[in-house]
Amino acid sequence: MKKLYLIRHAKSSWKNLNLDDFDRPLSKRGKGDAPFMGKLLKKKNALPDLILSSPAKRAKATAKIIAKEIGYGIEQIEFNSNIYGVYDTQLSAILNSVENKNDTVFFIGHNPGFNALASYFLDFKDNIPTCGIVEIDFDTNSWQEISPDNAKLISFEYPKKF
Repeated sequence: MKKLYLIRHAKSSWKNLNLDDFDRPLSKRGKGDAPFMGKLLKKKNALPDLILSSPAKRAKATAKIIAKEIGYGIEQIEFNSNIYGVYDTQLSAILNSVENKNDTVFFIGHNPGFNALASYFLDFKDNIPTCGIVEIDFDTNSWQEISPDNAKLISFEYPKKF
């Protein structure tokens, strides 16, 4: 069994309109939502073997905050530039390259790619809001074999739900 947590980055700030999209930091709300969702994951005993994140500033900050809340070593987070600005097929290819020793993966990134990926695996119709988490179980022991045929939605959590 493989378990995937699709985690959209927390709310970003638009205060400085001169910043490149990649460099936008978390907003005040994002800085509150990320630890809240990290605590929720810890309460659910959701502990990853691997945290794989976009290196964009807002995703990187979200990954570090969640890692801290669940007791995952920040230095162990893998930042992959291929997660930024891509869609479901590229994101799926990244997941297919995960080593099979990792049963549970936190995958932290962006919309619209994460919505497209959730829709591909689950026919998921909801929008994943900032700091939203889609938990998916795959009935397989190989990341190379994850597919819509063996995917099952376990939960969908987001800050405004609470």
